[in-house]
Amino acid sequence: MTIRILLADDHEDIRSAYRIILDAQPDMQVVGDAPDGRTALRLARRLRPDVVLADIRMPHLDGLDLTRRLAGPDVADPVRVVVVTTFDLDEYVHTALRNGAAGFLLKRSGPALLAEAVRAAVAGDTLISPQLTLRLLRHYAPPERSQQPPLEALSPRERQVAALVADGATNAEIAAELFLSPGTVKNHLANVQRKLGARNRVGVAAWALAHRSPLG
Repeated sequence: MTIRILLADDHEDIRSAYRIILDAQPDMQVVGDAPDGRTALRLARRLRPDVVLADIRMPHLDGLDLTRRLAGPDVADPVRVVVVTTFDLDEYVHTALRNGAAGFLLKRSGPALLAEAVRAAVAGDTLISPQLTLRLLRHYAPPERSQQPPLEALSPRERQVAALVADGATNAEIAAELFLSPGTVKNHLANVQRKLGARNRVGVAAWALAHRSPLG
C-alpha cells in the first residue's frame, strides 16, 4: 500500500524538502501541499490523504486548529495528522495530542524519523520526538513500577537502549553512545517494544523510568 501524504507548511523550501524525503520512500507519495492551514483543510477534505504533516505556525489557520478540525474527538471521519514544528513548547505538544495528533516531531529530528512518524500514524500509533518524550512523561505523572513483567526478558543491551530512550536520546545518539549502527539500534528498539508490549518509544521510556534502579 502506498501512503498518501499532504504537506502543510508556510515555507516552500520546507515543503520541497519534505517532498524529496517522502517521495524517495518506496511506500509513500506526496499527493499535495499547502502554504497555509485553510488551504490544507480544503485539500485534506478533498484528497483524503492517509497522513497530513502540519506545521504549527501558519497563516489563516494554525496547525493546532487544523489538527482539531481534521482529527479531533468530534470529527466523524478523522484524518491522521502529524505535527512537525520548530517550537518544542510543552503547551504545543499537549494541545496537539488533545486535538487528536497522531505524532509530534521537531523539524530537527531528521528525515528518518519523519518517515517513521508517517508509518507509525498509519499503523495507529503515535510517535513523539525523542527530545520531548521524557518531558511529556514527567508532565502527566511520575511513572509507577509496573507489576506486569515483560513478555520476554530484556537482554543487557536492550536494557541499555531502553534507558537511553528514557533519557530522550535519538536513535543516532544511542548508536553513538553504544558504538552501534543506527540499524542495529532500530532492531534493538523494535525488540524492546515487542517484549514490553509497548506501542512506541514513549511506552519504552515509561517502563525504563519506572524500572530505573534495575537498569542501573
